[in-house]
Amino acid sequence: MGIQRLAAGLLLLWCGLTAKAQTFGEWFEDRTLRLDYVFAGDALKQELYLDQLSAMPRWYGRRTRLAELPLAGNGQITVRAHRSQQVIYRHAFSTLFQEWLATNEAKHVRRSFENVFLVPFPRDMVDVTVELLDFHNHVQASLTHTVVPTDILISRKGERSVSPYVTLQQAIDTTRCIHIAYVPEGYTTGEMTSFLDHCRTAMEALFRHEPFKSQRHRFNIVALLTPSADSGVSDPGKGLWLDTALGSHFDTFYSQRYLTTLHLKRLHDLLAGTPYEHIIILANTSHYGGGGIYNSYNLSYTGGKQFEPVVVHEFGHSFGGLGDEYPYGNDDPMYFSDTEPWEPNLTTKHDFSGKWQNLIDEGRAGLIEGGGYLSKGVWRGQENCRMRTNEEPDFCPVCQQALRRLINFYTAEK
Repeated sequence: MGIQRLAAGLLLLWCGLTAKAQTFGEWFEDRTLRLDYVFAGDALKQELYLDQLSAMPRWYGRRTRLAELPLAGNGQITVRAHRSQQVIYRHAFSTLFQEWLATNEAKHVRRSFENVFLVPFPRDMVDVTVELLDFHNHVQASLTHTVVPTDILISRKGERSVSPYVTLQQAIDTTRCIHIAYVPEGYTTGEMTSFLDHCRTAMEALFRHEPFKSQRHRFNIVALLTPSADSGVSDPGKGLWLDTALGSHFDTFYSQRYLTTLHLKRLHDLLAGTPYEHIIILANTSHYGGGGIYNSYNLSYTGGKQFEPVVVHEFGHSFGGLGDEYPYGNDDPMYFSDTEPWEPNLTTKHDFSGKWQNLIDEGRAGLIEGGGYLSKGVWRGQENCRMRTNEEPDFCPVCQQALRRLINFYTAEK
């Protein structure tokens, strides 16, 4: 499915804001700073608010190329040393809030959304800037605040009462790998065995696809054992509301198959103290649906024949930043001829440099019109791909190249 209503922006290929070589230990401790924000507003005006700061043991993200962005996303976090203003860490993301801004409801209602981001814990004072980008890659809202690492009101999470988890696969080098955590949604205590079976099914499905198959040794994967009170997932269209660990539900933005959770603080509370960076939520339901948000989470149904292709497709969104390659309707477009999509598998031909020209030259890809939910004005690389249909067994060469670049970015030599 993957209705990834994400705004467009500029693709940044491996370029940092500072030329100075950095070592992780120079600026950061081996801990995580969790940043909780509230994003609020409507289609006309957006505002960002700092909610809470927390410290968690260990840092499970990258330790090299700290000031670089592999993709621009729909928003960015920049961490600067307070005294020198040198950029020491950058992170890109997309959010449900920005998806919602493209809906009709956002023209009439003001709403707020939780957002949680992880950065390495600084050794000294830093200034953190959060920016949201619009469909034309312009900053539409921003917030800058100072973090003092010795602040006594930075709470501690993940030191006690850590959620139980099992390791499904250990990377060869756990200090230089991609950490994935599976989280159960709508599985009761008695259904944890079923959840673990679904985790293993999803994991093996992912590693049947290149480039994950040949890079499997670079992934460390755990599964949380956090039960829900009720079995199943809320389905508002059927009047069904359940008590589940993450409060997820179908009908997000009134789209029947769009399954998401808005409770990101609750999600990260469950994960605190476990080895994670990328998140895959498995929902105990046979109702077809899911969703994937870049550098936030991937959520998939598990009880149907399309479970495996859906969870892989959504991981293409949440991990790879890949855009949907199918048309969905030409109303309320999010891609425009004067802006190049930041997603590496889509182009408006506004600035195609650095994308898949090399694959065109090799005869392995082309420019096929239709993608990003539009039938005209957006091009993809091949006729079919895992990001276009559930029936296609593989990612196309364009998506494989983009995913391989991203894996290399996260797991580069120190």
